[in-house]
Amino acid sequence: MTEEHVADWYPDPMGRHEYRWYDGTEWTERVASHGRESHDPLTDAKQVVVPKAPEKLQRQVAKHQQNAERRGAPGGPPTHVGGGHLLDEPILVVNQKVKLIEVNTEFALYDQSGGQIGAVRQVGQSRFKKVFRFFGSWDQYFTHKYQVVDRNGIVQLALTRPAKFFKSRVIVQDAAGNEVGQIVQQNVFGKIRFNFEVGGVQVGRIQAENWRAWNFSLRDENDREVARITKTFEGVLKTMFTTADNYVLQVHEPLSDPLRQLVYASAVSIDTALKQDARGLGSGGIGDLIDF
Repeated sequence: MTEEHVADWYPDPMGRHEYRWYDGTEWTERVASHGRESHDPLTDAKQVVVPKAPEKLQRQVAKHQQNAERRGAPGGPPTHVGGGHLLDEPILVVNQKVKLIEVNTEFALYDQSGGQIGAVRQVGQSRFKKVFRFFGSWDQYFTHKYQVVDRNGIVQLALTRPAKFFKSRVIVQDAAGNEVGQIVQQNVFGKIRFNFEVGGVQVGRIQAENWRAWNFSLRDENDREVARITKTFEGVLKTMFTTADNYVLQVHEPLSDPLRQLVYASAVSIDTALKQDARGLGSGGIGDLIDF
């Protein structure tokens, strides 16, 4: 947070609450979740650290590129170089922290060389919600909130997936809590589609390339592919007995906001915000678990 930010509520950089009060100079102990204010002392920002061998991450990237090549889609070596910023990397490897029973979703974000450059953390969960998730798979009936943070724990994006019955939507906010746009599900059968919408106007879309929706093409308003998401697998046992999922996002060219923010938000919301109701139903493709 810099001095140019006025006193206001902002996403909690500690990751323990939805919002924390910034007084115009520094963070305070005032916090708020679910519309209720309380106090919580400042500590170091929580970071999700998931040790990962670089060669394993590179194999995930290689699988992604091979898959794209088989489909005749863009996906070779990146044509541009990221500057180390989470929302500028041409390749983002998204790996979920392995848990046999998941009551709090955590992802680590890596660059293509295997360095962790950020994380996704779930915030604002009450004790009741955690207990309820432990004993059943009712996630679609809850609102879920997440923060995408950089390697220093600084919030870059905030995601909210409201409670749903059939179709999902994800509200994407910037670091200051301003709405960037929404990722809105369009159908429940066949190849799953989502629109990128800003102020109710479509600025792009996500298209699943098969009914199991393991591969996604991300397109701009001119229906030109600007990025691609591939789900990668780490073995049958992990797929059968844990809820962890792993993805590779490749962005083909530098993008401008808000499309850039929506594209990078897609890499993490594919699982954390769109597939939450799939927990406990068994493993399978994303598309057949989102609403079926």
